[in-house]
Amino acid sequence: MQQITWQDFEKVELRVGRIISAQPFPEARKPAYKLVVDFGETLGTRKSSAQITEIYQCDELIGKLVVAVINFPPKQIGPMMSECLVTGFANSDGAVVLCVPDQEVPLGTKLF
Repeated sequence: MQQITWQDFEKVELRVGRIISAQPFPEARKPAYKLVVDFGETLGTRKSSAQITEIYQCDELIGKLVVAVINFPPKQIGPMMSECLVTGFANSDGAVVLCVPDQEVPLGTKLF
């Protein structure tokens, strides 16, 4: 395992956001959803492509808190520009389970 310094970790902007929109993304190479995540008044909303279709349905994602990296450069994914990376873990079947806070926290809160 590669080690990083505390200063390296401090550069990563892992923030809490709330999914406000989730739609199928048929243009993606792998099954995915187009998400719009609200990170609060200061940070605003960001779009993301998330390969979470094996476990989640679009309608159940609305309102869910997620943890996302918001300081990667935008990435073109098919016809969409992804502006953040919603985080998750692969379960024993390889399906992605979202990384989520287990209680309400203010939108935009940074992980520390």
